[in-house]
Amino acid sequence: MNPNSPTWIGRAILHVDMDAFFASVEQLDNPEWRGRPVIVGGSPDGRGVVSAASYEARVFGVRSAMPSARAAALCPNAIWARPHFDRYHEISQAVFAIFRDVTPHVQPVSVDEAFLDVSPTPSRPDDPIDVARDIQSRVDELGVSCSVGVATSKTVAKIASDFDKPHGITVVRPGTEASFLAPLPAGLMSGIGEKTRAQLKTFGIHTLGDLASLDEATVVEVLGAGGLMLRARSRGEDPRSVLPNDPRKSVSGERTFSQDLREPDDIARAMNGLVERVCRRLRRKGLAGRTVTVKIRFSDFSTRSAQRTVAEPVDRDDALSTIANQLVKTLWHPGVGIRLLGVGVSGFDDVSQQLDLFGDQVAVSDEDSARRESLMIRLDDLRERFGDDIVGFGSSGIKSAPREPSQPTDDPDRM
Repeated sequence: MNPNSPTWIGRAILHVDMDAFFASVEQLDNPEWRGRPVIVGGSPDGRGVVSAASYEARVFGVRSAMPSARAAALCPNAIWARPHFDRYHEISQAVFAIFRDVTPHVQPVSVDEAFLDVSPTPSRPDDPIDVARDIQSRVDELGVSCSVGVATSKTVAKIASDFDKPHGITVVRPGTEASFLAPLPAGLMSGIGEKTRAQLKTFGIHTLGDLASLDEATVVEVLGAGGLMLRARSRGEDPRSVLPNDPRKSVSGERTFSQDLREPDDIARAMNGLVERVCRRLRRKGLAGRTVTVKIRFSDFSTRSAQRTVAEPVDRDDALSTIANQLVKTLWHPGVGIRLLGVGVSGFDDVSQQLDLFGDQVAVSDEDSARRESLMIRLDDLRERFGDDIVGFGSSGIKSAPREPSQPTDDPDRM
């Protein structure tokens, strides 16, 4: 700790965000790629999407979620890498082990970011800035890098972590939150999406300082009652705690196809493949959920979704597949092209229970339940060892239409 620095008093929250994580891992594993533009994602020759781009590629305007063809036009000399999610998970686990060695108060946000509560206490008086430097140094030793925001709340720490990327540490000391936030665009704060930003702009509200200065009546007029919470956060007032056991909101997967799917059998096969992956991840985490969501992006790029909540939580392929394919039928009309499918499960319970194919609870004997559980474990093991396509249920064992690899969202467990 710098002896000339003021003592940190009160709560201290870190937001640690890995720098261009997927691309950085690819550069780690391929040292000759360091310093060169690297793009992780689907093929630019089809309908691939950029999963991640190194900072060298970002200079050319390449961003995640951008169509790969567009990225290739912006950065024609880029190195293209297919995603290696198992490797990313391996490095992520090593990073989170560092976090948990520093503090038990770690709340994962995604595979490459987390909130940490490092508030000084009599038993752990370390200065939060020193803690941030220690974490960054230890992450460096893994061969990747991170940026850290140090503040008194989640809102401010998250914004601060993006302030000096890559490999930056941005500190917002207690009492300076409002002045730090005031000049920043309102859209930088989580919770203010495109629709809210447009609504604010209509009323001449462009910065977080503009929002912070509004009186209560105006906030309610512009944003409704929920706007009061946004105004408080724009002032740096955010009492939310770091929740180490905060459950994931959903587990989901989606896939973009190189050719539109138009035939019912092709659509069902593709959905069943997604269901298998989602259910395997649910079982790994010991989760089962009551709410099933399906997302479809059509050939004209319009997107629709449908959701169903069932009586008992589900984590098994057959039950989820039936529900998901029923939801597809509520959104899709024969002959219409589908370029993306997604399925997600939320509304988690701690204990999985068997669900019948139509969403009602059924009586299952102990012997049947054990047999089904054993079957799922064996299937998961086979897929882990030999790949997802080695075995499937129903028609999913048949190879689906040509496709790009699944593209991760900002949160890999949220569609």
